[in-house]
This record gives sequence, C-alpha cells and structure tokens, in this order.
Amino acid sequence: REDIPLLAERILKRLAGDTGLPAARLTGDAQEKLKNYRFPGNVRELENMLERAYTLCEDDQIQPHDLRLADAPGASQEGAASLSEIDNLEDYLEDIERKLIMQALEETRWNRTAAAQRLGLTFRSMRYRLKKLGID
Repeated sequence: REDIPLLAERILKRLAGDTGLPAARLTGDAQEKLKNYRFPGNVRELENMLERAYTLCEDDQIQPHDLRLADAPGASQEGAASLSEIDNLEDYLEDIERKLIMQALEETRWNRTAAAQRLGLTFRSMRYRLKKLGID
C-alpha cells in the first residue's frame, strides 16, 4: 500500500509523456484514498484508474472525486457492516432495501413511479417491495 503513491507518480509522468501535456499530481486526499482502496486487480487497474482521473482532473491536480473510487469494483460501501456486526442477513438486507427505497421516495417527492425508475425497478416490483416493507 505504501508504494501506491510512488507507482501513481510514475504512471502519471508516463501519461504526461504520452500525451505531451503537463504531468498531473495527486492531492494528499487523493493519495490517502488510493492507499486505503483495496485493489482487487493489479497495477493495470491502477493505471486505468489514473488514466481516467488524468483526463478528468482540473489544474493538473487529481482530487479524490476524479478517481471515481465509488464506481470501482473494489470500493467498499461506506457504512457497510462487517460480518461480525450482522446478526441476521435477511434483516440486514431488508434494512438496506428500506433505506434505499425511502431515499428514492424522498428524492422524488414520494412519486412511486419515479422512485421505481431511479432504483431500476418495475412499478409492480416497487409496489411489492413497499407492501413487503410496510412503507405507505
């Protein structure tokens, strides 16, 4: 993990050389994000991530949001429980489902059709889940 900033710097210099543009630098926060990220892949994944961030960054500074770690396969869910914290998987999953549905409903001002679309559900599936979870 400690070698990630050095690897990243080398990759960014190579990208700059390939494109003829100035080299970008990782901000301190972006370095921390990378060090704490569990890479399921290898250096190739780091290269791909940095190449994408290099094209997205402004002022040659790669910020944490440029890394798009939330979209990446190894990204951990913020607030996700560890196995030792879960008493019952069904209850845990139901709680997550309830929170996401409530969030979608609030964001759509309780428009169930729009909330279903936001969640990638059919309206019928949304109705079933609302009934199952006791949400009116």
